[in-house]
Amino acid sequence: MQNLTRITRTRVAWLVVGLLALLAITVAVALAGGNPGRKEAPASPRLSEELRAAVNPAGVLEHAERFQTIADEHGGNRAAGTPGYDASARYVANRLRRAGYEVTVQRFELPTSAATLDAGLRETDVTGAREYALATDFAPMERTAEGEVRAPLRPVDAGSPTSGCEAGDFAGFPEGGVALLRRGACTFGTKARNAQEAGASAALVFNDGEPPGEVLLGALEEPAVGIPIVGTSAAVGEDLLAREGTSGVRVFVGDAASNHTTNVVAQTRGGDKDETVMLGAHLDSVPQGPGINDNGSGSATVLEIALQLAELGARPGNRVRFAFWGAEEIGLVGSRHYVEGLGEEEISDLSAYLNFDMLGSPNFVRSVYEGPDEVEGVFGEYFEARGIEVETSSALDGRSDHGPFQEEGVPTGGLFSGAGGAKTKEQHEVFGGEAGAPFDACYHQECDDAENLNRRAIDQFSDAAAHATAVLAQR
Repeated sequence: MQNLTRITRTRVAWLVVGLLALLAITVAVALAGGNPGRKEAPASPRLSEELRAAVNPAGVLEHAERFQTIADEHGGNRAAGTPGYDASARYVANRLRRAGYEVTVQRFELPTSAATLDAGLRETDVTGAREYALATDFAPMERTAEGEVRAPLRPVDAGSPTSGCEAGDFAGFPEGGVALLRRGACTFGTKARNAQEAGASAALVFNDGEPPGEVLLGALEEPAVGIPIVGTSAAVGEDLLAREGTSGVRVFVGDAASNHTTNVVAQTRGGDKDETVMLGAHLDSVPQGPGINDNGSGSATVLEIALQLAELGARPGNRVRFAFWGAEEIGLVGSRHYVEGLGEEEISDLSAYLNFDMLGSPNFVRSVYEGPDEVEGVFGEYFEARGIEVETSSALDGRSDHGPFQEEGVPTGGLFSGAGGAKTKEQHEVFGGEAGAPFDACYHQECDDAENLNRRAIDQFSDAAAHATAVLAQR
């Protein structure tokens, strides 16, 4: 009996030890919040500090300068469907591949737009005839008919914003002439249809109420018209009005230069795919200029964060994905194409999408996108801890590439330094700068070049973006 008792006690002791070990494993797994079979090394608790130190304005501005060079080498812009955009996408994709990321170049179709059509506009039959520049002086309207016309130019009540809004405005209009119309009061489609019905062979609509050099980028609603319709800057319109009755014009709208463009998407090779954190920025410019603030600043920041994350050898617990969108400027085409191609499970895997669209405005504000606490709070807490004042804004809801993600219920957030609107007195008191002046006076213009960026804004926003990336990649 004594021997049996010792054996039983020994077995009980080993049973207790086993149960305690099992309990310890269970507690450890619960505290880790993960699978005991998971092999990934824990991320550095100092990742935010390390990434912010690595991501600096010099690195961001190096990419911005590269985008400027690309624009200079390709007609002055990086618009979707153009060689300038394609070269920008190649630069980004090549840098990401060399850093070790899985890179996908996603091709998609473009709608017809000013960015994709070949076109020409010049005066004829006059001494010193002027040749106007596509994108800088004029642009075809979306859904315009193609064609080539050479005919006399005839203003149609061009001193009034109701120009061309009524059929009676075209009384006495010469058959086959080119109508010169002022923007305002009615839709572009109404003006265009009235011009066509009056016998016009083409129509020019010049801008009104905007900076003189800003090109009118218009879209024709259905039903479509069968003649070329072109928008011009106010300056071009006034030039042509001054020559009233003495000159004609040649208007040409041709085939699309390209009817496709791309998104560039890269992701870390490790990390929990069920908790994917995504950063994005649009890579295309408008046709009028190189688009270095809008949005070379956001693209350069996202690219530098990706490169420095790889350089640090960081292995965050969650997968991190970086996107560079095409065709944002003509309706969020690239980001919408990407989101529409995701399945329900892939969308549910996205724990957050962060958008960075314009981070270097000269007369900047610090705006944080209004969003769910788990995203907005990351930015808010970061700035608050450093005594940096910010404003929370819902003004960009649906207006940039986070829109398609928002619509699918993905938590979104981001940063914004201001576009063409004017800084208020209240914003001036908080952020400095000039009240009543635009946040970016070069917004959508030729002067949106590398000299247009505010280095202080780039410094503050890139640090905040790096911090949010590090925090959400480990959460």
